[in-house]
Amino acid sequence: MSQFNFEAKVRTDLGKSASRRLRRENKFIPAIIYGGTAEPQSIALEQREFYRILELDDAVYTSVLNLKIDGKADKVIIKDMQRHPFKTNTIMHIDFQRVDNKTKVNILVPFQLENEENCVGVKNQGGMLLRQMNDVEITALPQDLPDNLVVDVANLEVGQTIHLSDIKLPKGVEIITVAHGHDSGVVTVNAKRGGSDEEDEADAAAEDEKPAAE
Repeated sequence: MSQFNFEAKVRTDLGKSASRRLRRENKFIPAIIYGGTAEPQSIALEQREFYRILELDDAVYTSVLNLKIDGKADKVIIKDMQRHPFKTNTIMHIDFQRVDNKTKVNILVPFQLENEENCVGVKNQGGMLLRQMNDVEITALPQDLPDNLVVDVANLEVGQTIHLSDIKLPKGVEIITVAHGHDSGVVTVNAKRGGSDEEDEADAAAEDEKPAAE
């Protein structure tokens, strides 16, 4: 699990207008931190370092973050991030959830496909690899949270599907839907549809069946 450190300050000037002013300064991101035994707290997250990390490492979305607020440290995860509807690189607001080592948390983690270039169904059988899910919600203790879930597709053949229940999970990690008795496909190999050769043959057969021109 990756480690990230960020600085923030308590925000006392609240409301939509205050948030807009804060964003216009281009130095801080409005945010809130909640959970645990403490009350929810509005904060202003230092923008520059947060944006820098987002560009470098996607693991920030699935990791426990060390958030220092006016010198006081909290461990948090990102629960929600609102982006500008048009300027997608601009973050409007972030929700952080406090975590501790004794309480499980739910979080979305992405799938990482391995051995795509060696997939039997694609390499040897001419099939097409199709992702059915990009991420899934898991539950785990904060110290057990993985950056992603690895899905090895090396032995996947045409017509076969890897389901959530087939994935080897790290110790202490559960997929929420599977724990509740619901399974879904993650990746499959489909046979490719007929190509131009079949179409040419069909056209030729149709021509042969046409009556001769008078």
